[in-house]
Amino acid sequence: MTRRFYAAATLALAMGVVPATPAAAAENGPSHGARAPFTLAVYGDAPYGTSPTDTSELQATPAFIANVNADPDVSTVIHVGDIHSGKQYCTAAYNQSIAALWKTFADPLVYTPGDNEWTDCHKAGEGGGKYNTATGKIDPVLDPATGQPVGYASGNPAANLDLIRRTFFPTPGRTLGSGTLRVLSQAQLPNWAHPEDAQYVENVLWVKNGTLFVTINVPGGSNNDADPWYGAPTASQEQLDEAARRTAADLRWLDTAFALAHTGGISSVVVSTQADMWDVDGKTAAHVTNYEPIVASLASHTAAFGKPVLLLVGDSHVYRSDDPLRKDAPCAGDAGVCSYDAWNSHPGYDVPNFHRIVVHGSTVPLEWLKLTVTPGAHNPTTDTSFGPFTWARITGS
Repeated sequence: MTRRFYAAATLALAMGVVPATPAAAAENGPSHGARAPFTLAVYGDAPYGTSPTDTSELQATPAFIANVNADPDVSTVIHVGDIHSGKQYCTAAYNQSIAALWKTFADPLVYTPGDNEWTDCHKAGEGGGKYNTATGKIDPVLDPATGQPVGYASGNPAANLDLIRRTFFPTPGRTLGSGTLRVLSQAQLPNWAHPEDAQYVENVLWVKNGTLFVTINVPGGSNNDADPWYGAPTASQEQLDEAARRTAADLRWLDTAFALAHTGGISSVVVSTQADMWDVDGKTAAHVTNYEPIVASLASHTAAFGKPVLLLVGDSHVYRSDDPLRKDAPCAGDAGVCSYDAWNSHPGYDVPNFHRIVVHGSTVPLEWLKLTVTPGAHNPTTDTSFGPFTWARITGS
């Protein structure tokens, strides 16, 4: 089967599952019209704890969810990853507790995994373990009472990603929370050239009132390929394969999403992922080099699309609004984040129709971003607006 035939077959199937025109998008929109404004609640890096036993943010989450539920404008919730901090253990029980909380959202919830719930589970602070230079093996963190590893699968990231998929994505194309949002999962599109793409159930896309939304699994921490698991001298083949295969699948999913965006009726695109791909985290720009394939794809697709593309991320925790694909572009944010021009992390681009928002996280009180899409609007790029998008920060509990 040729690549061209596969692309055509993929597009045809996607069009059959996801509405790609304003008229068809009415199915996912309010009853008074497919071009009406709509609002989403976006948050991430929550709930966080300062230790394995710190549950303060977890206990505050029901009130936070009630705050979101009380806003009649919100029709969809997006969580951009990190359901616990890097100081909490990766366990099946914890994941299940989050899944249970999310069932209490009154609206559908779309989630993209973060690094803390799978990529970083190998770290001792998350219940993983440490490479033993004397034995060449991994010493897992053990529960003093039972003598058993405290982290799921002794912190193996690949196993923890599988656990995340089983817990939060048991049925491809079905969202979390309440209500129904028609989404298409990468796992639902047969790819004869790359059958491995069927495992990426967490990558989804949907269309609402002329805006196409797409999620890709890109975790913080250098995309899971710069820091060897368990502090070993070199990355294992399992780690290298995971990063390479997932990144390739993400790139193909972006190709699919933007192919749909070009079919007509799409006026803007929203990309959601966890990693703040421009955040050097006190290191040099080399720290984020492994994100370059994703950044290059976003830049190329956005330039070709020629309409507003908004990127929603978490990971670096501190609110920021900017155009990272433009040098010396205006920036708004908290705690001095704008002192660094993000363009320097991935220089050479000049894409004016691309904007990024880093949602604020890991704080008490919890916070969410109220994002409104007004189809056909052409707002200037300011601290709180870009194309058809406007937003406000809301304290949730």
